Amino acid sequence: MIQHQTQKQIVVIGGGVMGVCSAYFLAEAGHQVAVVEKRSNVAEQSTLGNSGILSAGAAMPWSVPGMRKKILAGMFNQEAPNVLNARLSPSLWRWMRRWMAESEIQRFRAHTHQMQRLASYSQDLLEQIQQHFQLDFEQNPGLLRLFRNEAELAALAPVQELLTECGVVHRLLDEAATRALEPSLASAGKLAGSLHFPDTGSGNCTLFTKQLKAILQGLGVQFHFDSLVTAIDPHGAKVGLHIGGEVLHADAVVCAAGSASAQLLKPLGLRLPLHAIKTYTATASVKNYEVAPHMAALDDKYQITMARIGDRMRLAGIAEFGAKDMAIDDKALRTLLKVAHDWFPDAANFNSASFWCGHTPMLADEVPLIGPTGASNVFVNIAHGGSGWSMALGAAKVLADQISGRAPEVDLDGLTVTRYR
Repeated sequence: MIQHQTQKQIVVIGGGVMGVCSAYFLAEAGHQVAVVEKRSNVAEQSTLGNSGILSAGAAMPWSVPGMRKKILAGMFNQEAPNVLNARLSPSLWRWMRRWMAESEIQRFRAHTHQMQRLASYSQDLLEQIQQHFQLDFEQNPGLLRLFRNEAELAALAPVQELLTECGVVHRLLDEAATRALEPSLASAGKLAGSLHFPDTGSGNCTLFTKQLKAILQGLGVQFHFDSLVTAIDPHGAKVGLHIGGEVLHADAVVCAAGSASAQLLKPLGLRLPLHAIKTYTATASVKNYEVAPHMAALDDKYQITMARIGDRMRLAGIAEFGAKDMAIDDKALRTLLKVAHDWFPDAANFNSASFWCGHTPMLADEVPLIGPTGASNVFVNIAHGGSGWSMALGAAKVLADQISGRAPEVDLDGLTVTRYR
């Protein structure tokens, strides 16, 4: 799959799944690539706490129609998919108002189409890479979007219509068919039905990223760890990266630095409404394999995902607004555990789960930003939000095509920085 003609020296800032996928397709295009990462290995920040969800069926904005009402209702519930922190700043309040405005039905539809283009493309690319390199990253087929009551099902028609428009393969199942397809739901409580997505549902994102890193090292891609980029300095045909008092020069730079990206790009004149939203995961060891799920699941009410990753189960979700620390919020913990016990009460040791929280950088419209920044030879691949892994390969291939002067195979409408220029 790899072409061997070297065209440019390119540095990728960031060793998460976005940065490593970007490096892969740039190397495939024949470029000489280096990855600079401030941690001691790849996949040690947001990628480490990835939900494990790969299904294109889950690639939708969090800000769904009616989000303002849901946020307000959640303020008074002990378990809720969103947490408002008392330390909300004026800038974050402004961002949240804009974010909630993006839930207007026409905007939501447009953003879903944009995300689905990348997610569907990523599925195709993942199959090619997996088969070519014979990768095993604990992947499992299938995702079930679970509904607790008839009211949730009744509100489903517009979503199904949108999924059909986007070409996402899915089918609606009643309670009996859902339990038959996933027998581990036999002991679950209220279940009205589900949407079944048969594509690749889940996997181990950290393992996948490290396997891709090993492939890239074998192809000559350089990885520079414990290296913090403090500034990007484009000048002429070159770009300088300031790292620990030294300057590294390259023909082009890709910023895939997650939450740090906005600060790096601001001196270049690119002011992005990028906010880091705190998200949570809980990982528990499977204790009863006969009742542990094989497919991934998404709780429609709480927007929490549940994925079987080898001999563990990972629960992920909750959006906490305004928190800059790494403390575990009690409300978030209760919600994760409640959802796990509701659906798969005997599957894993949930009460002794290990918890993780991290900051997911998001734009108000939740659509990724890919391609040239307007600054000479500086590119971005950022802001993929909670559905990052589902879109990672597609976004990286689009980026590599742009840098290589090739026409991307995906419509770029709404995906580039022109929406902020």
